[in-house]
Amino acid sequence: MSEFYDLLGVSRTASEEDIKKAYRKAAMQYHPDRNQEPDAEARFKEIAEAYEVLRDPDKRAAYDRYGKAGLSGASAGAGGFHHVDLSEALNIFMRDFGGMGGFESLFGGGARNPAESRRGQDIRVTVKLSLAEVVTGAKRTVKLKTHTPCSACSGSGGAKGAKPSRCSTCAGAGEVRRTTRSMFGQFVSVAPCPTCNGDGTVLTDLCEECRGDGRVRGDRTVAVEIPAGVSSNNYITLRGQGSAGRRNGPNGDLLVMIEIKEDDRFERQGDDLYVDLSLSFSQAALGAAVPVPTPTGEEKITVPAGIQPGTVLRLKGKGLPRLGQTGAGDLNVRVTVWTPESLTDAQRKLFEELATVEGDPPRDSGGFWSKLKEALGA
Repeated sequence: MSEFYDLLGVSRTASEEDIKKAYRKAAMQYHPDRNQEPDAEARFKEIAEAYEVLRDPDKRAAYDRYGKAGLSGASAGAGGFHHVDLSEALNIFMRDFGGMGGFESLFGGGARNPAESRRGQDIRVTVKLSLAEVVTGAKRTVKLKTHTPCSACSGSGGAKGAKPSRCSTCAGAGEVRRTTRSMFGQFVSVAPCPTCNGDGTVLTDLCEECRGDGRVRGDRTVAVEIPAGVSSNNYITLRGQGSAGRRNGPNGDLLVMIEIKEDDRFERQGDDLYVDLSLSFSQAALGAAVPVPTPTGEEKITVPAGIQPGTVLRLKGKGLPRLGQTGAGDLNVRVTVWTPESLTDAQRKLFEELATVEGDPPRDSGGFWSKLKEALGA
């Protein structure tokens, strides 16, 4: 169960910051550009997988509860769990630590992908769901106002017939490097090429519509399918559905954040729901069949005669679906007995008659203090 924690060398109660620090230390140790041991690359990828799960609260909760089995499909939020390749592992490290300075400078980094410098921005939208939609899942169509490919130049950024030429400053690499020496050894600084902005190519004849950017502002709609069982702060990642990339660069991603509307009737605890049921004296004493709310409508529950306040009646499988799994949580009905604040004359007369025959309530012989006295031998 604690395999991911062992990989990072942290405890199961480690904070988010502790996990991040542990990952950076381990990644620096096993990065293929620094560690030439045969198993360094495999270790580097395993560490990245562990970090991607433990840094995400929803995936971490699913892993803590079910192990790797809890990370299948969408059960841990966006995209579930998969084994990462070396490219993904490197991107994970550079995503969170590439801007901290030092790593590329110390080890020179890897070859720069010019297309990544043209990648479009990620877009984040919020979708609100009712509790009933959590039960069934939902479909939404979100409207985005963002960059779309320029139709005049088909996203190339150049005028009709124009072709990009290789940048003479970086020789098409998209980056420039500067090497300096010190008493600590050789340092290599890497930066995007100032001439081509990291593209590796330059355009001299620009499209008049987009002025060489290859994209324009526009509206676009995206269909989103939301699985049953989601909760607030879950999210769905739609790869390539974000902003269009500059000059036919790859699109960004669309991050759909889930927000569940409050329902005053219920208290949610994971997949289980809790609801309060208020009974009259006669219903509690005689028993009754009474309706209770569920996210999809009312359902009758049988209250046994003589039920006591504080009793919880459970309707199995009437809670919320388990995200990415079969089955559902329970609906727990907490019983309270309603005491009228004022009585009519007829009610008062009946209660006075009842008082003469009902007798005294039983003494509680199994309470906390009694059990404590037994334990102490008093």
